[in-house]
Amino acid sequence: MFVVVWQFEIAEDKIAAFEAAYSPDGAWAQLFRTSPKYLGTELLRDAYIPGLYLTIDRWASEDDFRAFRKAHDVEYEALDRTSDALTARETRIGAYTV
Repeated sequence: MFVVVWQFEIAEDKIAAFEAAYSPDGAWAQLFRTSPKYLGTELLRDAYIPGLYLTIDRWASEDDFRAFRKAHDVEYEALDRTSDALTARETRIGAYTV
């Protein structure tokens, strides 16, 4: 399994839209679901710091994730540009294998 973890800081007025886009049923997960090698997304809200979130995206392997990115680069980048308006800060925590 291959896991990609991101951290996001969200302004209070954009939290609902962010949660809708980044939830396990949101726009990102819908795009990822076009790959049978996508295993799911978790959206975690910090218990103590308002507006701080993590996403955890799971893929069968790093090669599967890379193949998805290559095949869907245009859609991925378009969604990324649209999603930029929802976040105050976005940090890639890392990519991990299990």
